[in-house]
Amino acid sequence: MAEGKTESPGPKKRGPYISSVTSRSVNLMIRGVVLFFIGVFLALVLNLLQIQRNVTLFPPDVIASIFSSAWWVPPCCGTASAVIGLLYPCIDRHLGEPHKFKREWSSVMRCVAVFVGINHASAKVDFDNNIQLSLTLAALSIGLWWTFDRSRSGFGLGVGIAFLATLVTQLLVYNGVYQYTSPDFLYVRSWLPCIFFAGGITMGNIGRQLAMYECKVIAEKSHQE
Repeated sequence: MAEGKTESPGPKKRGPYISSVTSRSVNLMIRGVVLFFIGVFLALVLNLLQIQRNVTLFPPDVIASIFSSAWWVPPCCGTASAVIGLLYPCIDRHLGEPHKFKREWSSVMRCVAVFVGINHASAKVDFDNNIQLSLTLAALSIGLWWTFDRSRSGFGLGVGIAFLATLVTQLLVYNGVYQYTSPDFLYVRSWLPCIFFAGGITMGNIGRQLAMYECKVIAEKSHQE
């Protein structure tokens, strides 16, 4: 009597749900890493502008990077950028209001350029007093939101980010981590919340664009399967 051949079981195929969850987890991690490095790069460049104009002053013993910035500034900004960039599309999905206004990379790049210009203006443009500069930067920041975002969730998150970031900065300056020259809003400059607001809108736009690209990739894979 001939013995029957037993076939070795092949690799089990993952179900569509597990495959989708795994794919989204990987894409979420990739988006977070990309946002982190974008935030690090922008922090190095923008902080360099502030230091060159003596807007921010760091103690000599903590200056340790090639751009004459404290070593902890880029990682902190990168982490904040990743959180903000992932939070914006998450809030959009939670509210059921997908953001579709100017959803292309050219618009995102223009938003980044405007944000860099606003930060550059805070360091380079000379005004008679800080109030005029603050009002000008506030108008430019709201104009950035209106031009590249126009969502209520984006505006609300931007205001919340500006408030929290300004509060953290106040605490850092109060504890002597670094300082601002000519502070006029407790321990910082009065225009700082405008920079944080514009930065939140910018990183939110980048995060939304990356999330939209992820959705397209997942949709294409599902269609192929």
